[in-house]
Amino acid sequence: MWAILPLLCAGAWFLGPATSDAAALSVSSYEKFHFQSWMAQHQKKYSSEEYPQRQQTFVRNWRKINAHNTRNHTYKMALNQFSDMTFDEIKQKYLWSEPQNCSATKGNYLRGTGPYPPFVDWRKKGHFVSPVKNQGACGSCWTFSTTGALESAIAIASGKLLSLSEQQLVDCAKDFNNHGCQGGLPSQAFEYILYNKGIMGEDTYPYKGLDGVCKFQPKKAIAFVKDVVNITLNDEEGMVEAVALYNPVSFAFEVTDHFMSYSKGIYSSTSCHKTPDKVNHAVLAVGYGEENGVPYWIVKNSWGPYWGMNGYFLIERGKNMCGLAACASYPIPLV
Repeated sequence: MWAILPLLCAGAWFLGPATSDAAALSVSSYEKFHFQSWMAQHQKKYSSEEYPQRQQTFVRNWRKINAHNTRNHTYKMALNQFSDMTFDEIKQKYLWSEPQNCSATKGNYLRGTGPYPPFVDWRKKGHFVSPVKNQGACGSCWTFSTTGALESAIAIASGKLLSLSEQQLVDCAKDFNNHGCQGGLPSQAFEYILYNKGIMGEDTYPYKGLDGVCKFQPKKAIAFVKDVVNITLNDEEGMVEAVALYNPVSFAFEVTDHFMSYSKGIYSSTSCHKTPDKVNHAVLAVGYGEENGVPYWIVKNSWGPYWGMNGYFLIERGKNMCGLAACASYPIPLV
């Protein structure tokens, strides 16, 4: 049965003046100074009209971060590039989308019985994981999850780590129910690469972060997909086996407010959902482990190397946290 899934990462990064029904905060001189320091660090500039609203939003976020970090949580929060945005803005401009079919729920993965290693990190096994990239002003997380998975699969199979074109997927994969900067699914992007007979490299089809006209040149394709493996809906142990035995796995989950300020530790949430109709962001599991009795996934994001743990995060494993087992898949490369 087909499940409904939102377009992943739909929306844009341009945000107008923040709006909030909350009463205006009394902002201290120290908070004002910290906001100006953060603006300089992130090269932010605002109009005179927007400045006080952004300052208010920043201070609310900073106070929330500080309050969170004084409590006994498994992860810490910190200021980052999102700290002048309300979560409503991020949902409306970046994460919100129309629903679409999640093809990964039509599973074709046959799982064994284990046992599996207690710790796996493909980054430490060799030169198998490409550097963290940044999707920038385009709702294209699904393309980065896709290229990351295929880059790793090819490196594991052949020993050669490539950098593949997200922009080709943005521009060319629309016939496979993907929507460029408005969102899509890794499983459908793998299908596109399979039937398209290849994907070009980052160097010959560079990332623009905008919807464009398809410029695929078959003779310049450097990576190919032989088959697509869709892990059965909610089979998180199947994800463990795939990551342990084969290669990193693309998955989707629901981003909620606190995740935007994630800094380090094992992320978990009681406010997110576990159903495939709520997930809104695609990423790449490159490993797993356990810390102080809490199992976790090691996950590569596409928000640049300065977000989270050098562009990565840990998320609790074994509970279908935020729906992460709802739509997992990986490619089998043709090498």
